[in-house]
Amino acid sequence: QVQLVESGGGLVQAGASLRLSCAASGRTFSNYAMAWFRQRPGKEREFLATMRMSTTSAYYADSVKGRFTISRDIADNTVNLQMNSLKPEDTAVYYCAAKSGDYSYNDRDFDYWGQGTQVTVSS
Repeated sequence: QVQLVESGGGLVQAGASLRLSCAASGRTFSNYAMAWFRQRPGKEREFLATMRMSTTSAYYADSVKGRFTISRDIADNTVNLQMNSLKPEDTAVYYCAAKSGDYSYNDRDFDYWGQGTQVTVSS
C-alpha cells in the first residue's frame, strides 16, 4: 500500500520558518511526481509546489514563490517543503500528494495523499 506521512507542522509566530517533510512508502517513486497543497477551513484546496522525483526542477504557485522551497531526497523517498517568512495567512492544513508520471498543479490529478499536518502562524 502507498502511504504518505507529513510531519513538521506546529505553532509559530509571524516571520518564523518551518520545514515540512513527507515520507513516502509502499513502492518505488522514481517515476512519480510529488506536490504540496494546503487547505484552510471552508476553503478550496490550494496548490503550492510540485516536482518530479527524477529531476531537481520545481514549480510554484505565485503566492509562495520566493518564500517556499520544495525538495526531494531520492534515497529516503521523502519530499520537503521549506517555508520562510511565514504569515498568518499561511495558517492551514498542509498535505503532500503523489502521482505517476509528470508533475501537475491540479489536485484532481493526484492519486495518493497524506493525512495532513497543521501549520498555525500567530500575528
